[in-house]
Amino acid sequence: MHFTEFDSRLAAYGLLISDDDQILLTWFNGGGRAEPGWTMPGGGVEFDESIKDAVAREVFEETGYTVDVGEHRFTLPRQGTRRPMRSQRFLLTATITGGALGTTETDGTTDFAAWVPLGEVTALHPRADIIELALDVLRQRNH
Repeated sequence: MHFTEFDSRLAAYGLLISDDDQILLTWFNGGGRAEPGWTMPGGGVEFDESIKDAVAREVFEETGYTVDVGEHRFTLPRQGTRRPMRSQRFLLTATITGGALGTTETDGTTDFAAWVPLGEVTALHPRADIIELALDVLRQRNH
């Protein structure tokens, strides 16, 4: 398929793990167009924005933390459901450099953020598949 025949969307997510093995997650409210559920802090990359800048912006908006964005861990392609779409989701590590826990965006799709012990993540429902990817990345890192 030629690139003019499909839409594209880039999204970037931050993987933040605390010293006591908790992962920072956000509650996606669905925005009136999707099912609510747990996800990673992150979202759409703006037209003139780098992937790293998008992670830093999204993490701040959704969690209240400023971060230093680290290495790229994984890219996950996904097909859209309307007009043919290629969605690329990027997962990058990040380290908190300031701020305080609390969503700063208004009228957005994130209601709150929370630190969740890694051992409790699989009990959260519903949860986005980007969380499964993050858990796989963490398992590989620990081996």
